[in-house]
Amino acid sequence: MYLALLLCNIGIPQVFWLKKFRVSTFWLWIISFVVLVGMWLERFIIVVVSLSRDFLTSSWGQYYPTKWDWMTFAGTIGLFLTAMWLFVRILPMISIFEMRTLLPESHAHEPAEVKQ
Repeated sequence: MYLALLLCNIGIPQVFWLKKFRVSTFWLWIISFVVLVGMWLERFIIVVVSLSRDFLTSSWGQYYPTKWDWMTFAGTIGLFLTAMWLFVRILPMISIFEMRTLLPESHAHEPAEVKQ
């Protein structure tokens, strides 16, 4: 998994040196997904290795998540989604173009002057 981590976070992004990959939306999306997997692997390695290795080699073991670990994981996802939807609800995205037509100094609704 460590080699996959290095490949995803260091190796694959090196293709951005080629213009074909920098300008293609498809390849940008694929490479960003690979980097996302690499970042997840990094965090997984940090957590699992630190929880399964102790100072004494006789107490080494494999880490298996408990129901509390899964509930904490689901709770953080739920908290993030709640905060995101509250943000979208309280501060909705409005186009600047639409706001310009609503301003009093905007002359969007007045007829254009006819030159004679």
